[in-house]
Amino acid sequence: MNPKKLLRKVAPKKLIALSEETYRKTRVAGSHLRFRLPTRGLRVIAITGTNGKTTTCNFLNDVLRHAGYSTAMFTTAVVEMAGQRTANTIHRTVPHTKELFQFLADANDHNVDFVILETTSHALHQHKVWGIPIEIAVMTNLSQDHLDYHGTMEKYAESKARLFSGYMNPKTCILNADDEWFDYYKKKSVGRILTYGKSKNADMRISTLKLSGEGITLRLDTNDYSIVTSAPVIGEFNGYNLTAVATIAHSIGIAPDEIKKAIASVQDVPGRMELIRSSQGFTAVIDYAHGPDALEKALEALQATAKGKVSVVFGATGERDTSKRPIMGKVVAKNADNIYLTDDETYSEDSDTIRQEVMVGIKTGGGVSKTTEIADRYSAIKQALSDAKKGDMILIAGLGHQDYRAMNEGNIPWQETEVVRNILKEIGRE
Repeated sequence: MNPKKLLRKVAPKKLIALSEETYRKTRVAGSHLRFRLPTRGLRVIAITGTNGKTTTCNFLNDVLRHAGYSTAMFTTAVVEMAGQRTANTIHRTVPHTKELFQFLADANDHNVDFVILETTSHALHQHKVWGIPIEIAVMTNLSQDHLDYHGTMEKYAESKARLFSGYMNPKTCILNADDEWFDYYKKKSVGRILTYGKSKNADMRISTLKLSGEGITLRLDTNDYSIVTSAPVIGEFNGYNLTAVATIAHSIGIAPDEIKKAIASVQDVPGRMELIRSSQGFTAVIDYAHGPDALEKALEALQATAKGKVSVVFGATGERDTSKRPIMGKVVAKNADNIYLTDDETYSEDSDTIRQEVMVGIKTGGGVSKTTEIADRYSAIKQALSDAKKGDMILIAGLGHQDYRAMNEGNIPWQETEVVRNILKEIGRE
C-alpha cells in the first residue's frame, strides 16, 4: 500500500490535517526565502469567485494596459508577463509553489506595475498564496462548485474568505453587492471595502445594462461621476465582470474617461463566451461553463440575445462533485431549446453513468423531448451545428480553452474552437 494512504488509515485525522497545514506553510515560507522575497514592491490584485475569475482578470489586464500600466497575469486560460502572452499549458489556475514564485520573481525582474492573480479556493485552503501581500482582493460571486473537495458550501465559502480576512490581510476588498453571499464576505473582510452591482448602496452602481448579440452597454454611477460605455462581449454576467474591473480601476485612481475608453477596448478571452459566427447566420459560443450557475448564466445570456433558438452541447466532468450533475441537467432543461448531452472529461469514471446522472435532472426539468444523447463529443457538436438555423446560438460548454481532454484512455488532444471550425468547414457551414 502507498505509504501516504497507509498513514491516512492509521493516523488520527486531526494529526494528519495539522501535519499537512504545517508542511504547506513551511513550503511556502521556504519559497519566499528561496526566491529572495519576490513579492517585495509588487502591487498584487487577487481575484476569486466561482465564476468569472479568468474573464475578470483578463478584462482587468486589458484595462490596466490601456491606462499605461505594465502587468503580469496568471489565469486558467492565459499567462502574461510584461506584454508577452502565452497559453496556460500546465492546466492549473494556480501553479505549483515553485512555479508560482518563479512567476512572481519574473514579475519583479520585469518591474511590472501590477500582478493579477486568479485565485482559487483550493490554493487558499492549501496555503499556496500565503504571505503574498495583496493590495486588492476581488470577489465575483459564489455558487455550488468543488464540493467534492470542500464537502459543504460553508467550507467552500470559508476557504475563499481567507483572501479577504486577516489571513491574507488585503488593503482593499472589492465585493459583489448583489451576490447572495455578500453579507458573509463583508463581515469577513478587513481593510477598505468597495462594492459593485445594481444595489442602490453599491459604490459602483450598475444603472443601465443593455444586452445585444454584438455586445453590452453600461452606465455606471459612483458618488462622484458617471460612465457610459460599451464593450464587445455578451451576457449580463460580463456586465458584472466589467463593473468589478471598473471598481478596481476607480480604487487605484484611474480617471473616469480612461475607464470608459479602456472598457470599450477589452478583448475576447479564450474559451470564455468566445463567438464563432457561421456565414449561414448562426453562432457557436465556446465557454468553460461546467457547473449549474455558470451554465444557467451562459444560457440566459444567449436567450437574451439570440434571434432564433438556443441549443447547448454539454456533459459533466468525471471525478468531480457528482451532486451538481442532475442540477446541471435541470438547468439546461429550463434554459435551452435544444439539448445535446455528450461526454465532457470522464477521467476514470464510466461515461454512461455520468450521462445517466445528468439525464436525471433533464427528466426532472421536463427536457427529455428536446434532448439528443450522443456520447462522442465530436459527433454531438457536429449534429448541433448541422441542425442550426439562421439566428440560432449554440453554447458548447465545459472545456473552453483546454487543449486536451482527460478520458479513461488517457489525455487526448482537444481544442474546442478548432473542433468547431473544422466541423463547420466539414459540413460546409463555416
